Amino acid sequence: MARYHVSVTGLRLKGWFSAFRFWRHAAPSYSQAKAAKGIVLADVLKKDGIHHTLTVWESETAMKRFLYRGAHRKAIRAFPEIAEGSTYSFQSDVVPSWDVALEKLKIHGRIYTQGSRDQQSSTVSQSE
Repeated sequence: MARYHVSVTGLRLKGWFSAFRFWRHAAPSYSQAKAAKGIVLADVLKKDGIHHTLTVWESETAMKRFLYRGAHRKAIRAFPEIAEGSTYSFQSDVVPSWDVALEKLKIHGRIYTQGSRDQQSSTVSQSE
């Protein structure tokens, strides 16, 4: 069994007008993640116009406790109006680098757009 549960996301804002709403949700969600029980790493990166998050958890259960509570729950609800993006979750024996996480997101990420709101509650998991 792998030691960590990893989640990586990438969001592209729908336009400059979405930036204010994005940051209104992103900052509190990031603070919530950093303080969450079971968090090992919470990091953010903007690359090629895409806002990424990388979170590493002690377990999938710890990640799910965070996912649908507080500021992050509000962000999920606002997401379809603000951005499009993708997410990928996987098990790992090590804390992955950004390069590894972004490559996995590129290959395996589940894409979410305005019309796919129902898919938001799902994450794809893979063991390494």
